[in-house]
Amino acid sequence: MDSFNLRQEFLDFFEKKGHKIVPAYSLIPSDASVLFTTSGMQQFKPYYLKGESLFGKKVANCQKCLRTSDINDVGDKSHLTFFEMLGNFSFDDYFREETVKLALEFLLEVCSLSIDRMWFSYFKGDSQAPEDIKSKKVLLSNNILEKRIIAMGRKDNFWGPTGEEGPCGPTIDIYYDLTSIPCKKEEQCSLDCECGRFVELWSLVFNEYYQDSAKKIFSIEEKGGKKGIDTGLGLVRLAAASQGKKTIFETDLFQPLIDIIDRDKNSKESRIIADHIKASCFLISEGIIPSKVDKGYILRRLLRKAIRCKRILQGGNNLLTDLAKKVIELYKDIYPELKSKQEEILTIIQKEEEDFSKALDRGLIQFEKLLKEQQSEKIISGKNAFILFETYGFPLELTEELAQERGFLVDKEGFNNALNEHQKISRAGAEKKFGGIGKEAEEKEAINLHTATHLLHSALRKILGDSARQMGSDINRERLRFDFSFDRKLTDEEIERIEHLVNEKIKADLVIEKENMLLKDALESGAMSFFKEKYPERVSVYSIDDFSKEICAGPHAKHTSELGNFKIIKQESVGSGIRRIKAILN
Repeated sequence: MDSFNLRQEFLDFFEKKGHKIVPAYSLIPSDASVLFTTSGMQQFKPYYLKGESLFGKKVANCQKCLRTSDINDVGDKSHLTFFEMLGNFSFDDYFREETVKLALEFLLEVCSLSIDRMWFSYFKGDSQAPEDIKSKKVLLSNNILEKRIIAMGRKDNFWGPTGEEGPCGPTIDIYYDLTSIPCKKEEQCSLDCECGRFVELWSLVFNEYYQDSAKKIFSIEEKGGKKGIDTGLGLVRLAAASQGKKTIFETDLFQPLIDIIDRDKNSKESRIIADHIKASCFLISEGIIPSKVDKGYILRRLLRKAIRCKRILQGGNNLLTDLAKKVIELYKDIYPELKSKQEEILTIIQKEEEDFSKALDRGLIQFEKLLKEQQSEKIISGKNAFILFETYGFPLELTEELAQERGFLVDKEGFNNALNEHQKISRAGAEKKFGGIGKEAEEKEAINLHTATHLLHSALRKILGDSARQMGSDINRERLRFDFSFDRKLTDEEIERIEHLVNEKIKADLVIEKENMLLKDALESGAMSFFKEKYPERVSVYSIDDFSKEICAGPHAKHTSELGNFKIIKQESVGSGIRRIKAILN
């Protein structure tokens, strides 16, 4: 079956088995302890504890996921950053035996896979949790040959939690032999062999434990929760097995991209480009833009690695945008947000390539200069690695890669020290720019301008879309300066509409309300947030009717009518995908 049918067959199968089909969650999670949605169960995490499921006790979904833990392994036969995870979940309903039966029925009867090419692993136990002998017995009772059941350790067969703490438990993992041919290790070619022969298809997680922030594991009932099932079946891996392919990159979810990149070689670089551009398209569709921090840094890292690999392959000028168009074509019927954000996706990829290509040329000259300056010691200092990062946009990983090619090492500890020092300085500046307005906070003009930035931000998002996000700000007694993500110059009509909307809210004499709450509650309430790394546990949230709601240290006006008339006096570009507005109150 093609991937579209496999995805639908999975959802149809579990719907017939009494599961509620739940739409895909955003790649941007509400859990602030993780950057991205990394698994299908992330949105259901509270339902294994005291929270009651909004969808019933049995659900299934197809969840888009992004993991950065395997980013350095992308390019082999099986690792990805972006993927779709099919999953079925039980919250205090069925457990081990029915989970295994459902999985075998779907794989054998719906997908027509061969039981003779399946292998199974279970948790062998360690000092924190005992051997999962129950899982082995369930497999044996379902006529799985004992020789095909392998006991493995925590790294392979104990999953979770997502974030710093939460539900977790042992797993049964179902592997599929894609080639039936042992590698040069012969009899030692087993489930954890890196040759690509075996691929882990489906992980069946039995959430019967809870891990706290101190990494202590205990029964989930002790936490007041309940046992549950969480499974993850990689769609592209299932496609490889179902379509008789030797790698995931030969499936219908990747081969169209590989054909555009490198029709003959199917090289490591082509796999990296295919994965990274796909991941980038989905991130941009979620409103992420390239930057030096947080989620934007991951996007920039993915794009810049793809750009470097394209250079190695000597790809054409439009290669990356052509690939993005193909990604959108492949997924538009499942994830329509890709099609609706196509122009933004193509623009950001093109601009990032243009900007980085120039910086890459300059950076490579500087890199060669640094190598020549080295004496006998083949180590690039942390200070020099940070210069390449800050001045030329070289992620540490790129510097390490370039250094390795030339037989050099990089002082990572020195780089991190330089980065931390830089961040301290940046945070001090952020406190001045975003935590209020410094020494001038008592001056009424500046306070009013501060309130005006909140109105401006909301107006921008309502008129330009949610991709317009605050990137920087500066306020003095005379004017406000507001930087935001956007990929083009605003039209005169848009400027006029923004001014009109802000002034409309000023004239409405709206009350500015302040509420103190936990950061977690503030984020869950929908309050806009920036510079998450500097927020304390408790924060102030300022609301202007239902028009604006932001985490902010203040101070602010009491009523919008105190602001006077809002006027934009200038707009300009301050970098790739970032615009700046200057405005006054008169």
